[in-house]
Amino acid sequence: MSQGFETKSADATKNFGRHRQPTQVANIGSIQQSLVEHFSDIKDPRVERTKKHQLTDILVIAILAVIAGAQGWEDIENYGISKQQWLEEFLALPNGIPSDDTFRRVFEFINPEALNRCFLSWVETLVTKMGGEIIPIDGKTIRGSYDRNQGKSALHVISAWSSEQHLVLAQMKVEDKSNEITAIPALLELLDITGAIITIDAMGTQTEIAKKIIDKKADYVLALKANHPTLCSQVREWFETALADNFQGIDISYDKRIEKGHHRTEIREVWTVPVTAIGKLYQPKLWVGLQSVVMVVRVRHLWNKTTREVQFYLTSLNSDAQLIGRAIRKHWGIENEAHWTLDCTFSEDACRIRSFHSPQNFSVLRRIALNALNREQSYKRSLRQKMKRTAMDNDYMIQVLSSCFITNTLDSSDSLCQA
Repeated sequence: MSQGFETKSADATKNFGRHRQPTQVANIGSIQQSLVEHFSDIKDPRVERTKKHQLTDILVIAILAVIAGAQGWEDIENYGISKQQWLEEFLALPNGIPSDDTFRRVFEFINPEALNRCFLSWVETLVTKMGGEIIPIDGKTIRGSYDRNQGKSALHVISAWSSEQHLVLAQMKVEDKSNEITAIPALLELLDITGAIITIDAMGTQTEIAKKIIDKKADYVLALKANHPTLCSQVREWFETALADNFQGIDISYDKRIEKGHHRTEIREVWTVPVTAIGKLYQPKLWVGLQSVVMVVRVRHLWNKTTREVQFYLTSLNSDAQLIGRAIRKHWGIENEAHWTLDCTFSEDACRIRSFHSPQNFSVLRRIALNALNREQSYKRSLRQKMKRTAMDNDYMIQVLSSCFITNTLDSSDSLCQA
């Protein structure tokens, strides 16, 4: 006789329970109230006679849907329809679930700066003090947001990333006919970076940006490339000569790391010297706070080839190869954990949302979702699997929201830079 429907034993039931998540730490009503409070400053762009749905309902459904993997307005509507019975427990929904066109029209005309301010105020509740934090800053183009017929170029934003907490701290749109050089100081102005280490690629290696970072009582590690040809050539020639002489008589700090993974071996060597060791450096006084110059050599052994890359940096940190090397290594976190994830998990580059303010507003929704999923740590799976589970399991969605809208503020000063 078939045993397929035999009652499970007590031990089997006990073991099955081990794989279930604990009860959520907050009820959905308090989470919804917290969500509304964080985004209450957003003004409804619609005229009174067209308001068939409450703005708070539209915002909450959109945030939940993007956390659950929605990539466009139809996805958001479908999420709302699928979860309508659950959503009615804590949302008004006077006329049911808004249509995809309603979501589109609202986010087309919501003031993106207002939404961004709400995002920043929310992030401040997660991390306040940035002492000791390594904060990479880098730009990203949302390639699918261009509109050829309207002569509209793709949206380009710069973001600040918390390498310890794995959170997007802030983002800033790069205005048309401008570049990151003007946007980075504006982004820095939004953040309290006291005691942090700011890392920026060559585009942001500018004297005014270095001054801004020092004025904000932080330190910088800036990549030095061909956009400063005289200084870069001088530093390269000095290191080549000093390396040939084995740095005899020079106060040098050195660190070497070997990493293996992804079918490759990477050998990373870091040399740092005080800026005074290079003698007549080209216009050193323009770089406020400059203390050390750095050379990094990366040798990668792949299965079919070996590559060697040499990179130079300017930093306001004292000559400490271990600390500076760690900061440089952490800079790639914004590419690997933020930008790559936004493209591969959230399909940001493939998204064709492009009308009015909607590309910028939807990009904020994605970063809210990225932060929320990163904050939830009890389910040890990839972000894609966590996203899918929030779509399937309302209790887990509540758990994700509890982790970022209810729990106490983190203090990143507890995560000091240590090699």
